[in-house]
Amino acid sequence: MSKNQSHTPVFNWVANDLNEEQRQAVTSTEGPVLILAGAGSGKTRVLTYRIGYILANGLAEPREILAMTFTNKAAGEMRERVRKLVPNMISGMWIGTFHSLFARLLRREGERLGYGNNFAIYDEDDQHALIKMVLNDMKLQVQEFPPKQIAYKISGAKNAFILPDQFATMVKNRQDEIFSRVYSAYQSRLRENNAMDFDDLLVKPIELFQRFPLVLDFYQDRFRYILVDEYQDTNHAQYVALRMLAAKHRNICVVGDDDQSIYRWRGAEIRNILDFENDYPKCSKFRLEQNYRSSKNILAIAHSVVKNNRQRHEKKLWTDKPPGEQAVVLEVEDDLEEARLVVNKLALEMRNHHLDFQEFAILYRTNAQSRVLEEALRKENIPYIIVGGVKFYERKEVKDVLAYLRVLCNPADSISLRRIINYPARGIGETTVGRLEAFAQQEKLTVFDALGRAALVPGISAKTAEQVVALHSLLQKYSALKSELSASELASTLVNELGILRNFKQEGTVESFSRAENVKELMLAIAEFTNHAGAEGTLELYLENVSLSTDLDSWDDRANAVTLMTLHSAKGLEFPVVFITGLEEGLFPISRSLADPPALEEERRLFYVGATRAKIKLYLAWARARRKFGEKSMSAASRFLREVDPSLVQIESSYTMRAMHRQRTNRFAAPDPMPRYEDESQENLEFRVGMRVQHPTFGKGTIMRLEPSSAGSLRLRVFFDSEGEKRLVLPYAKLEIL
Repeated sequence: MSKNQSHTPVFNWVANDLNEEQRQAVTSTEGPVLILAGAGSGKTRVLTYRIGYILANGLAEPREILAMTFTNKAAGEMRERVRKLVPNMISGMWIGTFHSLFARLLRREGERLGYGNNFAIYDEDDQHALIKMVLNDMKLQVQEFPPKQIAYKISGAKNAFILPDQFATMVKNRQDEIFSRVYSAYQSRLRENNAMDFDDLLVKPIELFQRFPLVLDFYQDRFRYILVDEYQDTNHAQYVALRMLAAKHRNICVVGDDDQSIYRWRGAEIRNILDFENDYPKCSKFRLEQNYRSSKNILAIAHSVVKNNRQRHEKKLWTDKPPGEQAVVLEVEDDLEEARLVVNKLALEMRNHHLDFQEFAILYRTNAQSRVLEEALRKENIPYIIVGGVKFYERKEVKDVLAYLRVLCNPADSISLRRIINYPARGIGETTVGRLEAFAQQEKLTVFDALGRAALVPGISAKTAEQVVALHSLLQKYSALKSELSASELASTLVNELGILRNFKQEGTVESFSRAENVKELMLAIAEFTNHAGAEGTLELYLENVSLSTDLDSWDDRANAVTLMTLHSAKGLEFPVVFITGLEEGLFPISRSLADPPALEEERRLFYVGATRAKIKLYLAWARARRKFGEKSMSAASRFLREVDPSLVQIESSYTMRAMHRQRTNRFAAPDPMPRYEDESQENLEFRVGMRVQHPTFGKGTIMRLEPSSAGSLRLRVFFDSEGEKRLVLPYAKLEIL
């Protein structure tokens, strides 16, 4: 079919299935395109129809389309929708997450950068283990330089595309100098292990394109059309890579919603979507503002809060649905009562709307909030699933088996080798491991190769060396079998020979039984992967899929259970009834955002995301007191509740009759000051949680908590803009109310 040839069926489904703005966004195929797609406005439909339209009209071959998403779930959904639109035209198309597609590219081209195509992808645990090794080599204490903090800082540098050499030129103090050395050594260790971390999957393609212009030219030619979902969540490295790939044809279409940009803490830059028109001055721009998910009242609530942000494209979602029910604000005494009332309301909504458990979501700002909610659900025998808890692939027994498989695929992976060298127990201790690593370094060998020469390593006894060599022989045997057996056959045979399930059975405890079930589940997962992927289902591909899986990938959305998750995890999902809990100043918005305007705007966008997950009913809950670290502290209603149009909500208070009759417009101005203390004075009552104050020494700050001191007076916890949190006691605090 020629590029100008009409394709009648295509125009039929474009005309029948899309509204006018969606239709224009789909059919404007040439040049840069910015699609501002509000929550529930059909952005996935627009993306998939746009791909189908390009293919069906012969504008490109499937292999010439690159479609980037942020979750495997979204990529799978997009691929399936395209397949239904244009059957038999999807083969060869690159649809997937940034990480998975760039990993695919690096498997092909990574040798140019010194990596084998069997490189491992390290998760957070692997990163921390490698950083510990670097710190030990540099004689630095992990207490002074926590690996988790260093890993976070390295990730931030990579997301901003600041590589070790560049960071070394930015050193300003001793801490920077030490970090620079650790960062550089960490990258060297990754290369020695033939491994990359998640951020390398974004950074290395840019390095590749910069060092090898012909490679860049090849991929620029190949990808005639580039489509990017959730563009508001891209970081600087992703931005640079996309700019490079799109430079030749300039057919880049980005879809996103600046009002849903909620990942600043992991490097996302909202400026990428706000500045798209500056980057591509002749771009076409479309706004998808018709919402197909939520009632009018829910949309109005979300808009009444997010409109207070300054950094945003002006837009307002609308729907032709009825206004729907008012949202309900639950004002409760403490977090225990919050949990009880949420469960009661859940049961009420089930009866009123004839809903199943799976149609409810309970959202919270921090994972710590889930415990009391779980207890309340368990007490009523309500099934629930937590998204973002301990993931299946992070369980110890699962990671142990996966470590064996990773070494078979990449013998240079010393982190995985360290994990399995004495599992199951072989009498190989840390001292022996240290001697093997020192020998490997001295002889310029991999640690894996050093295992086979254990008898030559000084200080290792003959008995221990025999065990080390036996492990080396076992791994070599299964490495050779990898080309003869399927991934499933290889894994199950190895687990049997190691006696892992037999050992769990002999332990005979409830915990060991659970661990055995997890290993069996892993074997089942590998078998399902092998059956589904067929000849392409290699062990390497399975391990890559595991490395790049997310919380949502392991979430069983078919189970009839209430879903509990953080607000960050909820983006992209929808439920008939949604509860947003913990709407208190200092919790949501989180305390660290109160003195940081861009962070506070992101918290407001997070509320917008949470509210727009609801289809028919929204509950907003806050507690006047909440327990944390064993202490019970008073709270103030979130400023987001004060920003909600009062006409859109009904308020149910369990606190006092006086609270019930407070004027509606002042409902969330402040909490009742405190439980009554005997010596509490009228002067003390001036102060409220959330109030801005000035101190003669510490400067401006925000009151975070009010609580009694041991002397019976009132103690304030104040977060000062420049000094952090301080505890002050009235009447000696010398605070001025701003």
